[in-house]
Amino acid sequence: MEKEITREQLHAYLEDALSDAEMSGIEKLLRDSEQLRFRLKQVREEQDRGEHSLGAIWRRERLSCPSREQLSGFLHGILEPDVHGYIDFHLKTIGCASCLANLDDIKEKQAESEPQKKRRRKIFQSSAGLLKAN
Repeated sequence: MEKEITREQLHAYLEDALSDAEMSGIEKLLRDSEQLRFRLKQVREEQDRGEHSLGAIWRRERLSCPSREQLSGFLHGILEPDVHGYIDFHLKTIGCASCLANLDDIKEKQAESEPQKKRRRKIFQSSAGLLKAN
């Protein structure tokens, strides 16, 4: 299986840009293979020297990642079907750790804001009769 680990996967491993399953698979292989550890060392040295591949630049700049606004639209189901399909693929198939973290953050913020909205509505409703018109 070591031959299946590409240089790009090792770059992504170092950048923590793989899914949990891929990260743990590579970690297991690294424990068992001196050759793979040597290849990882070479990749790390390339990064330290500032050598970058197109793939590394693409991942670092997150060029294929949707914005937070698009992720929010995805959660609410308000995107065009092709955009929704791409984001679904990006999250579920690619398993982009950064976008999954953003999505979790958006969900958490939405869950936090619901009680606040209810509280504001109750306060407004209870004080509506007390408001004076000028």
